[in-house]
Amino acid sequence: MLELTNLHARVVPEDGPAREIIKGLSLAVPAGEVHAVMGPNGAGKSTLSYVLTGKNGYEVTSGAATLDGENLLAMAPEARAAKGLFLSFQYPTEIAGVPVMTFVRAAMNAQRKTRGEPEVSAPEFLKLSKVAAAKLRIDPDMLKRPLNVGFSGGEKKRLEIYQMLMLEPRFMILDETDSGLDIDALKVVAEGVNALRGPGRGMLVITHYQRLLDYIKPDRVHILSAGRIVKSGGPELALALEKSGYDQFMKAS
Repeated sequence: MLELTNLHARVVPEDGPAREIIKGLSLAVPAGEVHAVMGPNGAGKSTLSYVLTGKNGYEVTSGAATLDGENLLAMAPEARAAKGLFLSFQYPTEIAGVPVMTFVRAAMNAQRKTRGEPEVSAPEFLKLSKVAAAKLRIDPDMLKRPLNVGFSGGEKKRLEIYQMLMLEPRFMILDETDSGLDIDALKVVAEGVNALRGPGRGMLVITHYQRLLDYIKPDRVHILSAGRIVKSGGPELALALEKSGYDQFMKAS
């Protein structure tokens, strides 16, 4: 499904020199599996998510990234989204003046148009929205407010997962979705994420801590240090990491 081969990428700031962050990263996530990427601050976890989704200011210098065998790096960001790639941001963007439901319906129809599919009708959208909001215990009035404006950290994260449930992507990247969540909100968000697990989808969960993986059980765990994967294993690797920390892997890299 998602395959990265010897990927090298750098951040290109508007002022200042470019800096290489991803340094020869290889990773394969088959359809139907959930993989976790863990690592210390500065390891390149968020950079990886931005590179895959095509965020401005990030440049791939060599290597390959494919989704379902197609060259992801040759696609514009909106084309990647239409192919089913979804990113749940660590720090969701606020958009004043644009209600949540207006934004999400526009995103759904833009993707459908790119894929040559008919637009979602207003009644169908409202029906889907009601189901998704109920799963995440989102007050319907929240969906009428401007996107993320004045929301708490937990509310923003639940709205990210609401968008994911509505868009039904093929491959999901969750960038520190547990950040800022209390235990009750974490459980609700995890339930929403797990609702989209299935044989036709893949998922990359980026996190610092084991606690998220207690609720979103990964098939594989990868440790990222200094821009590359330094160790991979099963779920037990995350448990061992919780006890021993990252130091041993930082030295190895």
